[in-house]
Amino acid sequence: MRILSIDTSAIASAALISAVPHEGRPGAGATVEASFATEDTRSHAEVLGPGVAALFADPMVDGPALDAIVVGVGPGPFTGLRSGIAMARTLSFVWGVPLHGVMSLDALAWDVLHAGHQDGDVLSRVLHPERDFVIATDARRKEVYWARYSRDATLLEGPHVGPATELPALSVYGMGAGIYREVLEAQGCTVDGSFSAAQPKAESLGLMAMANLLAGRPLLDSTPLYLRESDAKVPGPRKRAL
Repeated sequence: MRILSIDTSAIASAALISAVPHEGRPGAGATVEASFATEDTRSHAEVLGPGVAALFADPMVDGPALDAIVVGVGPGPFTGLRSGIAMARTLSFVWGVPLHGVMSLDALAWDVLHAGHQDGDVLSRVLHPERDFVIATDARRKEVYWARYSRDATLLEGPHVGPATELPALSVYGMGAGIYREVLEAQGCTVDGSFSAAQPKAESLGLMAMANLLAGRPLLDSTPLYLRESDAKVPGPRKRAL
């Protein structure tokens, strides 16, 4: 199986991932053929197209050999998130490839679960958190996007958007934890310094999606998770002057 993964919930990123199914070990042997990421959070639309094109040696006009496209559906800001989802939907339509969505916070949960020992197999690196944990990313406006996961990275609650003071007293991972470290620690949370600047990336999102697809587990559709109302409003009727 070969998939293209795209995420623009925080930064613009893409990855090309392939795997050969192994009986009893879905996703084992997955490899990242190529990946792209930028740290600039303001140029998603400009850099994403060239970044995706650079992943492929296949002819992109006729369509590369792909079994699926997966895209991070947020939560994230309107403009950045739309860039990735629009590209994924367009490529899916033009190439005739199935499209799936993945909540972007799940990519960081995958990183937490697989951040320990590596034995040469990308999908078998396992670090078992001692209890439930929280992923938090920067939502700006003095808020975070967050979700709660079990120790095996199963989603338990969320996603939510709100102030860091709303988070439960658990270990917190992600850029949101780094930004609001003092607030979180004051209310009983534990902030892991090695993950305090982490943001969702297409590589981890794609590896998690690959494991689920090979195991036959369903993914989301490509509906974006904005969580906030748009700042742009339709103007109301003009007030009468008289």
